[in-house]
Amino acid sequence: MLLIRGEAGGTALTGTLYEPGDDPPSFSGAPDDGAPYVWVCDSFYEVASGGQVQRIGDREVNVAFESPSPRGFETREQAIEAAKDHVRTQFQRIGLDSEDVTITLKEM
Repeated sequence: MLLIRGEAGGTALTGTLYEPGDDPPSFSGAPDDGAPYVWVCDSFYEVASGGQVQRIGDREVNVAFESPSPRGFETREQAIEAAKDHVRTQFQRIGLDSEDVTITLKEM
C-alpha cells in the first residue's frame, strides 16, 4: 500500500494506492476487474456556499466532496502518475496552482 499525499496552501489531501497483495477496497463502486493497482482518493471542488469551510492560505473556501472514484491500473507507474495528477487537480479546483502542490509518497 502506498499513500500519496499532496500539500499546498496550508492543507493536504492523501489517497491510497492498493498494490498486489494488499486487501483491495470492497465498498460499492470499487473496481472489481482484477486490476493489480487501485487508486482511491476523495475528490472535491469549491462551492459558493455550504460544504465544509477550509482555510487555504489566507482565505476561507467552501469545499464540497464527491464520493471517491476508485480507478484500476495495470502498472505501478501508471497508477502513481494518475494519482499525482488527481491530487494536483483537486487543488486546482479550489483555486491553487498545480505547480504549488508538493507530493510525497509513503510506503505502508
